[in-house]
Amino acid sequence: MAKAKTQYVCNDCGSVFAKWAGQCTDCGAWNTLTEFNPDHGMGPRAGKGAKTGWAGEARKVTTMAEVALVDVPRVASGSAELDRVLGGGLVEGSVVLIGGDPGIGKSTILLQTMTHLASRLPALYITGEESLQQVALRARRLDLPMDALRIMSETSIENILATAAKEQPKVMVVDSIQTVYSEALTSAPGGVSQVRECAAALVRYAKQSGTALFLAGHVTKEGALAGPRVLEHMVDCVLYFEGEQDNRFRMIRAVKNRFGAVNELGVFAMTDKGLREVSNPSAIFLSRYDHPTPGSIVMVTREGSRPLLVEVQALVDDSQLGNPRRVAVGLDQNRLAMLLAVLHRHGGVATMGMDVFLNVVGGVKVLETGSDLAVLTAVVSSLRNRALDNRLIAFGEVGLSGEIRPVPNGQERLKEAAKHGFARAIVPKGNVPKAPIPGMEVVGVTRLEEALDAL
Repeated sequence: MAKAKTQYVCNDCGSVFAKWAGQCTDCGAWNTLTEFNPDHGMGPRAGKGAKTGWAGEARKVTTMAEVALVDVPRVASGSAELDRVLGGGLVEGSVVLIGGDPGIGKSTILLQTMTHLASRLPALYITGEESLQQVALRARRLDLPMDALRIMSETSIENILATAAKEQPKVMVVDSIQTVYSEALTSAPGGVSQVRECAAALVRYAKQSGTALFLAGHVTKEGALAGPRVLEHMVDCVLYFEGEQDNRFRMIRAVKNRFGAVNELGVFAMTDKGLREVSNPSAIFLSRYDHPTPGSIVMVTREGSRPLLVEVQALVDDSQLGNPRRVAVGLDQNRLAMLLAVLHRHGGVATMGMDVFLNVVGGVKVLETGSDLAVLTAVVSSLRNRALDNRLIAFGEVGLSGEIRPVPNGQERLKEAAKHGFARAIVPKGNVPKAPIPGMEVVGVTRLEEALDAL
């Protein structure tokens, strides 16, 4: 009998190695390699498919035109912001993975959602990190209904699946996947093999039974979901909780969704009664002053299908260091350095020998390039110590040759700004609407020099 081949897998990044080592050469983490015995069940075998060398039989193949299309029914979760991120609500048989830092609010929003759904559907909440008393105390503190939701404290995947088969819930939560283990594997809970096999078993159960499943997941110090990368491929939807511990606002971002759009953003406020949804986040992130302040301007970014108004602040000051600092909070720091070079070359404004600090108010992370024009506008305003009009907004992508490129959904951004009382906008010429927007003057520019002159 052939000896089983042993491999070693990194718990952080999932890389596979033939021998054990103290450090993973792919991600650089120390003491994360654990032993793993791969399954050799796949391979050529004799049988019905002996002519091809594979067991099994040929199945019918069809064209896409012959596939019957039906609308996917959705179940409202009770939170409009969570439904937005999910793509309109829960889908039968879907698996949703929620990740975030400890204490960010994963268990809170799952408990709030499940208590709401339990009044209409059979629901089961499985906790592997807390006792039943802890879960009940949290529900009482949040004033949640405690009569309909069924809860269980268990970490064995065999017991979880047996209980789920008996209870037959329509919605189920497992908090968290890193605490679940299988008795068939010898590795410790949270290891690569345990997380992968337990998640695969739960996904199979959800698909076969039509149960909507939520999985809570831990994250590494870099912010990525802990465990093998295949975990994110197995599920239908991956949500990330974002926010600082000292900030009352929390954001849920969809980075993968088989039933909706990605990069959708849901905004919540953490209160003493749990997470409360924020239906108009632009009003929160706009902390405007009574009088104009240098280095501050409002831009309109886009998160999924939602235009969002955020304030961009810049501070330019003489540097006491040989290598001036470039610090960006909420924006890409490398892109800031590139934009400052474009500002010098094509705008005639030099920032050499000066520290440049940039901040997006409210803890929002702006991932799109439409913030370029607002960033440079704020930098010039701070450098010259000249305040901009409180009713001015700007957005647009700045190219390396100094051109101002249009961004998607420009008209929707302008309408959102006009709804909040902004009266003037500096935007790419390609984003100027054909029909004027009531109460707003839209200035279209094609070059960086034109944008600086328009200020």
